[in-house]
Amino acid sequence: MDVTKIENPRFLKNMSTKQLIELSADIRKFLIEKLSKTGGHIGPNLGVVELTIALHKEFDSPKDKLIWDVGHQAYVHKILTGRAAEFDTLRQYKGLSGFPKRSESEHDVWETGHSSTSLSAAMGMAIARDLKGTDEYIVPIIGDGALTGGMALEALNHIGHEKKDIIVVLNDNEMSIAPNVGALHNVLGRLRTAGKYQWVKDELELLLKRIPAVGGKLAATAERIKDSLKYLLVSGVFFEELGFTYLGPVDGHNFDDLFENLRYAKKTKGPVLLHVITKKGKGYSPAENDKVGTWHGTGPYKIETGDFLKPVETAPSWSELVSETVRKLARTDKRIVAITPAMPVGSKLEGFASEFPDRMFDVGIAEQHATTLAAGLATQGMKPFLAIYSTFLQRAYDQVVHDVCRQNLNVFFAIDRAGLVGADGETHQGVFDIAFLRHIPNLVIMMPKDENEGQHMVYTAIQYDDGPIALRFPRGNGLGVKLDEELKEIPIGTWEVLREGSDLAILTFGTTISMALEAAEKLAKENVSVKVVNARFIKPMDEKMLHDLLESNVPILTIEEAVLQGGFGSAVLEFAHDHGYHQAVINRMGIPDRFIEHGSVKELLNEIGLTTSHIIDRVKTIIPKKQKRA
Repeated sequence: MDVTKIENPRFLKNMSTKQLIELSADIRKFLIEKLSKTGGHIGPNLGVVELTIALHKEFDSPKDKLIWDVGHQAYVHKILTGRAAEFDTLRQYKGLSGFPKRSESEHDVWETGHSSTSLSAAMGMAIARDLKGTDEYIVPIIGDGALTGGMALEALNHIGHEKKDIIVVLNDNEMSIAPNVGALHNVLGRLRTAGKYQWVKDELELLLKRIPAVGGKLAATAERIKDSLKYLLVSGVFFEELGFTYLGPVDGHNFDDLFENLRYAKKTKGPVLLHVITKKGKGYSPAENDKVGTWHGTGPYKIETGDFLKPVETAPSWSELVSETVRKLARTDKRIVAITPAMPVGSKLEGFASEFPDRMFDVGIAEQHATTLAAGLATQGMKPFLAIYSTFLQRAYDQVVHDVCRQNLNVFFAIDRAGLVGADGETHQGVFDIAFLRHIPNLVIMMPKDENEGQHMVYTAIQYDDGPIALRFPRGNGLGVKLDEELKEIPIGTWEVLREGSDLAILTFGTTISMALEAAEKLAKENVSVKVVNARFIKPMDEKMLHDLLESNVPILTIEEAVLQGGFGSAVLEFAHDHGYHQAVINRMGIPDRFIEHGSVKELLNEIGLTTSHIIDRVKTIIPKKQKRA
């Protein structure tokens, strides 16, 4: 079947099981071919082909609400809802999003770039349905580790208490991004081996009803036997204790089993949890045999071999540079403990975990817990290194404020993917952390200009013992600069002048330094002298240098690959105001007050006006025109 001709899921209603199996093969072939060119989350989507088809056949989307959590497993859903013809643009600039997107389709009823939100959203939709008196099914599909998130457990508790009609489909592929961790994962493991628990329980109940009731005693005994059956069949039935009817486990690649259980779930009053077992990467051997999460999300690859089509990089990735520097320091500093919320591969912590297994903790998709865990370690004189993506640190804001910074605890935050990240789009852009961290007392925030300065900042963070400290670094690879053999501390709150100039001063840091230097070089040819300052400490700022600049009345331009509201430029404006420099000329460049969608970083920077040419144009508007030198 040509899946690009699919307009909506209604065609599934009259298809036989044989036809559905053929459709599944066609969809897998389509995904493998398309993602080999664009990249994307191939592993999760190959695993949910039959499950997605079964859901769309059994339910009536968009009337019935299918909520995908995490949203990267919704590619098959997109195909069945008429978007296959757009897959050449998947995760490309102005193209198809890699996650559900409400503006993209009426079938996308909830956006889930971050995990563990579907059950709370489903509860809200179920309450609204009941208040309005409508009859649609609410079906969150939660998997890929999302159930390990604390928010999902909070919602399970509420749903079970309120007894709302919600069908929770647990897509259990035993992995989130890397292998799942935690006691809840172990509960699911026991459930997988328990067999068809609900069917056995129902058969026993029917059998007990056929026994003649010889007085109330036998009836009471029978009731106790029925009630205790779950403990005989399954070690600690977690979901039933929360008030759910548990169905499963079900083979997520067997249509007959899926339909039988989905229909049973639809007839059951109150909340139902349908436990579906799927195989991540099913149908493509490189992805199916992946045990560490390499095929969770990829760039382009060769279909025949599974080899990734990556450019040859001469510089280490930023994640690798930071984690390996910490690993080197951990050999002599026994205080260092590494923590990650489910991103050991992305944060390049495999080497640390291998060398120091008792000092490495992957806590699952649990950013709040990870942050307070780090705080607890710090109270005991340890040196917690929390490797966390900027976008996911948002989820632990209260813990950063209340548990770490308020207590002035010595936690090292390694904020990965700081700045624009590209293809994952608006749910993952790491552009808010400066604004939501800068105003918190006690916290130091820094960002290096290159990987050599980056390794020195890691050393600085480990040596620092006056409170929390955060190191921001971008996605991707370094610049390929030579690394010093000996690590050194960088004095907290010091900037450096990279280029002298007298007409205007650019204050910037991290990824935008190279474009500032290039702009200054080109402006020099037009007789415009621009000073470029590496403002590597975002907090505290270099107050001595700021005073010198402001007293000289030189115009200032701040540049940051982060939101302008509350950002670094705002900090410079605040400083000028607070110290009476009311005539100062201060301009800011950065990310405007809107969410930035997906595309390459280069395309996105051009869209928002943050390139060398845009800097040159801005400088020319700030200072008077000057004649070129003879």
